[in-house]
Amino acid sequence: MADQKTTGTLRKAAEITDDEINAAVDAVLAKPTTASYPIGGGHLLDFAAAVEAHEPSAKPLADPEAKPRWRRTMARTAILMGRPMRIE
Repeated sequence: MADQKTTGTLRKAAEITDDEINAAVDAVLAKPTTASYPIGGGHLLDFAAAVEAHEPSAKPLADPEAKPRWRRTMARTAILMGRPMRIE
């Protein structure tokens, strides 16, 4: 869907909070292949698709030796650039 908003755009519109994004980061670090993660009360984010769409995030998230802060930053970036689906 071409007009599907990113998580970052939804955050700016106050549809998703920083706490929800932080929880999503924790979840993706625990299990990067998670699909359909509920975020923002009305959206589902496919972590695997978000990481795949942001190629620079894939390598550090797959590397257990990568520095934790770097992994967290790349997870957050992938999530913010991800395009969650609206659920009704």
